[in-house]
Amino acid sequence: MAKYKWALDPMHSELQFKVKHLAITNITGSFNHYTVDVETEEEDFKTATVNFAAKVDSVSTNNAQRDEHLRSPDFFDVNKFPEIKFKATKIESVDNDGSYEVYGDLTIRDVTKPVKLDVEFGGVIKDPYGQTKAGFTIHGKINRKDYGLTYNALTEAGGLVISDEVKLAAEVQLIKQPA
Repeated sequence: MAKYKWALDPMHSELQFKVKHLAITNITGSFNHYTVDVETEEEDFKTATVNFAAKVDSVSTNNAQRDEHLRSPDFFDVNKFPEIKFKATKIESVDNDGSYEVYGDLTIRDVTKPVKLDVEFGGVIKDPYGQTKAGFTIHGKINRKDYGLTYNALTEAGGLVISDEVKLAAEVQLIKQPA
């Protein structure tokens, strides 16, 4: 079987997270600089190797003061831990409609924990420029405290300002690389 390498199409991909603020609304953030390297046998993603890395200093919540706080030692500490990494360890088909569970190791602040991501495979298609592309919708959730992201504050009533649960969402489009 032929092996294929796939690279991220950054113009058609996005990586976001959501965190409850004051337990009443979600704050949405994203990482603007990240890479995904995938290797498959033929165009079968069930046996793919997947490696992901995000540049933490590219975090954006559309609020400069909050973004700087997220980059600080209170949260990501970008000077010590410049990347978030994920390496897939197992891919399981959930149904025949292209739904998968992807298991892997997520590393934030030098803490590595296993995670499960729900992945919807959108298919493989040639674009108008002759490039072969594959698309995926990804969802998951983590507990930020598991990764040493423990900063928080209390409201006047004693409630937490930031929830522990972080929801992850990504739209990923990959481009098949020339052999």
